[in-house]
Amino acid sequence: MAHNLWIESGRAHMMYAGKPPWHGLGTELDRPATSAQAIKAAGLDWTVRKIPLYAIEGPGVAHVPRYYGVVPEDRWGKPDCPVFGVVGEDYRPLQNVEAFDFFDSIVGQRVAMYHTAGALGKGEQVWILAKVPGLMEVTGSDALEKYLLLSTGHDGRTCVRITLTPVRVVCLNTLTLALSNGDEIARAHHTRSLDRQLDTARKQVRELMRGFADLEAAFRAMAKVKMEDQAAEAYIDQVFPIPDGLENRKVPAWILEDRANCLYLFRRGQGNDQVRVRETLWAAYNGITEYVDHWRQRGERQHMYTVCMGRGYQIKTQALRIARTIAGTMTAN
Repeated sequence: MAHNLWIESGRAHMMYAGKPPWHGLGTELDRPATSAQAIKAAGLDWTVRKIPLYAIEGPGVAHVPRYYGVVPEDRWGKPDCPVFGVVGEDYRPLQNVEAFDFFDSIVGQRVAMYHTAGALGKGEQVWILAKVPGLMEVTGSDALEKYLLLSTGHDGRTCVRITLTPVRVVCLNTLTLALSNGDEIARAHHTRSLDRQLDTARKQVRELMRGFADLEAAFRAMAKVKMEDQAAEAYIDQVFPIPDGLENRKVPAWILEDRANCLYLFRRGQGNDQVRVRETLWAAYNGITEYVDHWRQRGERQHMYTVCMGRGYQIKTQALRIARTIAGTMTAN
C-alpha cells in the first residue's frame, strides 16, 4: 500500500506515539513528544529558502525576475536537491520549527502533546497532529480524543490550515469539525502578512477550541436519531451524490460501491454494534468515516493526504454537515 511519505536513505520522515500507523513506517516513540522531540524524531529539523531562477537554453543564460524556487537548505547544492515549488517575491515560507512553535503558543511550551508529525513527497508538505487534553463522550461507552491538525506546504500552492480533528477511540476514525464558515478553524497564506495572519489564527484556534463542546453535543444528538436501513441509505446517498450532468444516466459504479460499503459499515462497522449506537445517525456517520479512513482507496498514492486534507477529508466534512442538519444542530449551508 502506497503512502507518499518522504523516505530518504531508507528513513521515513515521520514520528508517531502509540499505535503504529497503517503503513507501519516512521520513528516510534513510547510516549507523546514535546515539540523539540517531535521535530527531531520526524526528521523535520530543517529549513527552506528561496533561490533566484534562471532560464538556460544552449549557451544563453537569463535571470527570471520576481520568481524564485523553494528548496531545502540542507540539500541545496546536492544533485538530488528538489525544488518544492516556484513562488513570487511576496512568498513567505513557514519554517517547520515555526509550525511547532505555533502549536506551543496555544497549548503550552514543553508540553508532551505531539502524537504524529511528518512530511510527504520529498518534504514539500508537512503535517503535525497534537492532542488536546480531555475526552468527548458521545455515549457511556463511545468516546473521542481531541486533536489539532496543522498542515502546511513549501510548494507555493499549499496554505497553512488548522483543523479540530476528533478521533473515535474504538476504531481510530478521524472525524472533522464542519463549521458554518468553512471546513477548517483557521487558515493562513504564505504572503508577507503571514505573521499577522498567524496571530489572528492563534486567537481563532484558542476561541474555537471551545467548539469541541459544541461538537460533542452534536454527536450526542446524532446518537439519539434512530435510523433504519432506508433512512441510513438516504443519508449516505446525499454524501455520495450523483455528479452534475449524470443525473439522467446510470449511477456510476464507483458511487454505488461507496454507498454500498458505507451502508454495510452502518450495520457492521467497528463500535456500531453498541446498544446506544446501533441503528442511529451516529452509526451511519461513523460508517462513512470508517470507510474513508480504512477502506476507500487504500492503495492510492496519497492515502495519508486524502484522509486528513484531500478528498477523503471533504467527504467526511460533507457527511458531518448533512448529519448535523438532520439532527437539527446546524442549519444547511
